[in-house]
Amino acid sequence: MTRSKLTPDFPPNPDDPRLLTPRQAAAVFAISPRKLWAMTASGEIPCVRFGRSVRYSVETLRQIIEERMEGGNA
Repeated sequence: MTRSKLTPDFPPNPDDPRLLTPRQAAAVFAISPRKLWAMTASGEIPCVRFGRSVRYSVETLRQIIEERMEGGNA
């Protein structure tokens, strides 16, 4: 998957997905799919549901990463 800025273009570029599968989202966070599911079930990570399919918004995942960023001052 390439890293690129999300744009409001429609139809979306297939190389710039807006929604990720659970496996892809777990890889973004470098956690197991089981841990991702636990965090989803607890409401810690929001998801989008289409019937039984669960997807994760790329933009939401980026926001979660930014919110949890820790470290020293540059």
